[in-house]
Amino acid sequence: MLSERRLQVLRAIVQDYVGTEEPVGSKALTERHNLGVSPATVRNDMSALEDEGYIAQPHTSAGRIPTDKGYRLFVDKLAGVKPMTGPERRAIQNFLEGAVDLDDVVARTVRLLAQLTRQVAVVQYPSLTRSTVRHVELLSLAPARVMLVLITDTGRVEQRMVDCPAPFGETALADLRARLNSRVAGRRFADVPRLVEDLPEAFDHEDRGTVSTVLSTLLETLVEENEERLMIGGTANLTRFGHDFPLTIRPVLEALEEQVVLLKLLGEAKDPGVMVRIGHENAHEGLNSTSVVSVGYGSGGEAVAKLGVVGPTRMDYPGTMGAVRAVARYVGQILAES
Repeated sequence: MLSERRLQVLRAIVQDYVGTEEPVGSKALTERHNLGVSPATVRNDMSALEDEGYIAQPHTSAGRIPTDKGYRLFVDKLAGVKPMTGPERRAIQNFLEGAVDLDDVVARTVRLLAQLTRQVAVVQYPSLTRSTVRHVELLSLAPARVMLVLITDTGRVEQRMVDCPAPFGETALADLRARLNSRVAGRRFADVPRLVEDLPEAFDHEDRGTVSTVLSTLLETLVEENEERLMIGGTANLTRFGHDFPLTIRPVLEALEEQVVLLKLLGEAKDPGVMVRIGHENAHEGLNSTSVVSVGYGSGGEAVAKLGVVGPTRMDYPGTMGAVRAVARYVGQILAES
């Protein structure tokens, strides 16, 4: 266990290195921070921190920089989440409230996160498997053709064309729409198959084939496998951190192009708290020089997807964690109200 003083020295090193981009020496630490001890004592503390792997000497200068292990301890024990100011919170709310639909919410969220953190922003669309049905609309396009519109509690809208085996009248269609919504509105997607399995029996024999066809299309929509969608923005921000990446940022850019990699980085939506992955904690080799800060968002206190940012390990962790958490909270509110 590190002493309280050495923890304070580590905190000061992380803060100075993030702020100045320069390796930190003992003289600078004692001048900038009220550590209450001599430069010689700070040098001894820095030597102990280096021996334990929390800081490293990048070259022969006297300065030290945090390692992944040092950043990890800083995030876990030393860093409070920096709250957003009142004007910042109002700016977030006003920007996101102007969204007209789910795609616009996601696009605005990506832009906002990239601007607030000056990192790469990644937002996952709400997953169908973690959503509930808000409404099912059925529209007649032709005597034997129906449009099925599925609207989720997160504002996601899925449309499907249904070619019916026989003409289906407006009265029967209205009856199906009403019966269907009375059973599935407000229910979890996983419950829908059980709730509608006997619905065809409520209709005349000649209409049951069409009802079954509509229900089959609905169930196919609910269990689509290709549902995990992401939006990414602010990649150009990485060019400001060229010296933070060994040799080149190309491996980082290549990793960011792989959707599966990004989904793994963000983590499971069912874990809604702020998650920070630092350096080599990211399994993908191309992202070993980056950190990822992510959090779940959703309506009604339940996370339906994740959002976050990717940047160099030398990042403002308290500020980034605060921004990501605040944006997620406002996105959840907008989804709940939409």
